[in-house]
Amino acid sequence: MSQQTINYEGIEQKSVAEFSEKAYLDYAMYVILDRALPHIGDGLKPVQRRIIYAMSELGLKASSKHKKSARTVGDVLGKFHPHGDSACYEAMVLMAQNFSFRYTLVDGQGNWGSMDDPKSFAAMRYTEARLSKFSQLLLEETSLGTVDWTPNFDGTLDEPSVLPARVPHILLNGTSGIAVGMATDVPPHNLREVIAGCVALLENPNTSIEELMEFIPAPDYPNEAQIITSKEELIKLYTTGHGSIRQRAHYEVEDGVNVVIDALPYQVSGSKLMEQVAAQMRAKKLPMVVDLRDESDHENPVRFVVELRSKRVDVEIAMLHLFATTDLEKSYRANFNVIGLNGRPQVKNLHMMLTEWLVYRTETVRRRLQFRLDKVLARLHILDGMLIAFLNIDEVIAIIREEDKPKPALIKRFGLTDIQAESVLELKLRHLARLEEMRIRTEQAELENERKKLELILGSAARLKTLVKTELQKDADEYGDDRRSPLIEGRPAQAMSEQDLLPSEAVTVVLSENGWVRAAKGHDIDGVALGYKSGDAFCAQASGQSRQMTIFMDNTGRAYALPAHSLPSARSHGEPLTGRLNLPKGASFTQVLMGQPSDKLILASSAGYGFVTQLENLYSKNKAGKTTISVPTGSQVLTPATVQLGQFIMVVTSEPTMLVFPVDELPVLAKGKGNKLIQMPKGETVCAIFAFTPGQKVTLVAGSYEKTFGPTAIEEAFSSRAKKGLVLPRTLKKVTQIRLAN
Repeated sequence: MSQQTINYEGIEQKSVAEFSEKAYLDYAMYVILDRALPHIGDGLKPVQRRIIYAMSELGLKASSKHKKSARTVGDVLGKFHPHGDSACYEAMVLMAQNFSFRYTLVDGQGNWGSMDDPKSFAAMRYTEARLSKFSQLLLEETSLGTVDWTPNFDGTLDEPSVLPARVPHILLNGTSGIAVGMATDVPPHNLREVIAGCVALLENPNTSIEELMEFIPAPDYPNEAQIITSKEELIKLYTTGHGSIRQRAHYEVEDGVNVVIDALPYQVSGSKLMEQVAAQMRAKKLPMVVDLRDESDHENPVRFVVELRSKRVDVEIAMLHLFATTDLEKSYRANFNVIGLNGRPQVKNLHMMLTEWLVYRTETVRRRLQFRLDKVLARLHILDGMLIAFLNIDEVIAIIREEDKPKPALIKRFGLTDIQAESVLELKLRHLARLEEMRIRTEQAELENERKKLELILGSAARLKTLVKTELQKDADEYGDDRRSPLIEGRPAQAMSEQDLLPSEAVTVVLSENGWVRAAKGHDIDGVALGYKSGDAFCAQASGQSRQMTIFMDNTGRAYALPAHSLPSARSHGEPLTGRLNLPKGASFTQVLMGQPSDKLILASSAGYGFVTQLENLYSKNKAGKTTISVPTGSQVLTPATVQLGQFIMVVTSEPTMLVFPVDELPVLAKGKGNKLIQMPKGETVCAIFAFTPGQKVTLVAGSYEKTFGPTAIEEAFSSRAKKGLVLPRTLKKVTQIRLAN
């Protein structure tokens, strides 16, 4: 219940809560309806509509001379839009920039900004403007009785509430705006495509959105960058009225190493793009790029050259990285929130937008025809009176000369109406010529034919619809152009990982017994020959690439991972792994591994159990690593052996015995204890495992003693997994290594 009262001085009193609520609601409705959101009829915000109308009132048509922008802005502010001149001028500038509007409404002369910096336009006292030819589609029928007029802010002038757009401008140039509690972002579209969709709807109002998208497949921006939004997302956008559009720069490759970018996404600044790429180059995050040059000029408004390091660089991968990390690819929000014919804002889908606009256009055409019919009937009425006067010209002249008040006398004598009598009295003497009667009868005949045609169209909904369709197609032919933004199905942009961005170099990682690690360039490194701290010695080494991960394993069966490029140089003693990894108490590092993530290897313990796994199963982002193989108490992890499909596995025990069996008899696991490798007496352990291809010779190393086994001897040890195996000489009781024979 209202808390307002009126005191003795006649001053209205309200509670602060009630006053604040009403004031804010009034402000919100003003911003929504009269500032930020476009009307579905002409697709314009109030400030844009007022600028265009004021320019037309100043006579600034496409065929006239340009006038100072300050003159236009002054007229707009003084007559229709009492707001800031800078905001008004900026709205005018946007309508003149061919890189901001798909179809410009203002033809500017002077500095109206650039694609690189849209806000670099000159002050309004320096620039000149007139309306573009396209703006006639919005203004052409303004004076033909097609619009409702409303008083301006001070009530001294009238302005059109909505312009009588001949085309669905709401979709052609699009718009964006932020109101109170809602926003709008309508992307631009192609005129020919939108008109084709309108014609399809006129022919079949039940056309589905999927069928409409055969004519209107996607938005069409003012640039030639590629739209890579999937068809499913576009269908969702046009069905719900909100979604997003993704646009990607267009490029071509020249000379194998130069990537020429000739189209940037909508509203992307070239200078900002240069800064983004330069920042990555300074941070050494673009090793594949040598240089970036801006070769844009008058003939090529957009030409950026990315020079790659060599022809071996994968251009697509490099560009996908740039798409993901710079403005070479950009996403635009779409929200079809507009003020409908009912005067209320609503998010509309494509079908609703076009259907409602066609209702508006059909009504506009009907009003135009009715306005013309009224004019024709009024003229015919006057011509009827004038013809009567000419047929009785002598008597008419006599009445005019003799009567003090000829008008009532004419009305009484010839049965004229007030309007007819007035037109007869206003005739000039030169129109009393003998041929004037023929002219009147000719004009009557022409107007009569026009009247019949107008009444025929107005009396038939089908004929009215046909006229709307014909006019739309004519405007599409005259003002339409080809699509600028091509549609493609591109790979999703993906930034390269830190490892991928690094140069790929051969490295050897060396691990010491005390857990110190270092990496040396090249694969011809002998870790035993390197220098070590006092009390330390060589433990293990692995060769690979600097982009790969290095796997460390401890004697408890846990695996740890570090990027190879992050390891210290072999020029020093390196650094302890315990500074970067959390090793369990009492454990020690025993193994180091490198290779491709898909490489397979055998993990086994001295207790005689093992399994096959992939190297990527040993990767861990955790400093504490991850458990990979379960090691029974008193056992240790054996040196892993790389393995491939079709190979044999050789197992040697301390008994000593040797068993050979196919690799496919071992399970492939991510982690666990594994299956039994070989049957051996209690107290014996497995010394080593190895994988080799059938037919190869294998050498067993026990201290300084070595023995080579050929295919025949290996065949004697061949059996199934978990069998006893072949007894070896006592000299091989302590085998420390198995390798292929030289």
